[in-house]
Amino acid sequence: MTATGQAVASSEGEAREEVRRKLLGAWRLVSYTATSTDGEVIHPLGLTPNGLIVYTPDGYMSAQLARGDRPPMRSARLEDAATDELAQAAVDYLSYGGPFEVTDPTTIEHHVTTSLFPNWIGQPQVRKVSFAGSLLKLSVTTPTRLWGAQRTAELTWSRLA
Repeated sequence: MTATGQAVASSEGEAREEVRRKLLGAWRLVSYTATSTDGEVIHPLGLTPNGLIVYTPDGYMSAQLARGDRPPMRSARLEDAATDELAQAAVDYLSYGGPFEVTDPTTIEHHVTTSLFPNWIGQPQVRKVSFAGSLLKLSVTTPTRLWGAQRTAELTWSRLA
């Protein structure tokens, strides 16, 4: 490799490490929008979503996302909840976690090892990453079939103190 090639590789490595450092910690979900290719914007978890994403120094992440207006179940105990209530709770909730990696200064991969949606296990979830002040923005890298249309999804997170 030439000196110029080494400098570029070193510079990109430093940029990836800076993104990794900025990700570390806990973030609260502020908004979740999905925009169709024809411009229609929906809010899959409502206008007041609830969520937490955590990135650890040893390279793991965990994300929990839910509608902010989910009603309580009739039962006080999870194991006593009715099947239809459990199904509705799952529709309004997503969780997954596993190792993460910054693949380039604008892209991260979540390597899913556990998920409410079993089909994600073993499938990397690739996200574009950007920062704006104290906000973290994660989005899908290309339009994806979401809620009946080709859409791009963007989640905005605020750092927790």
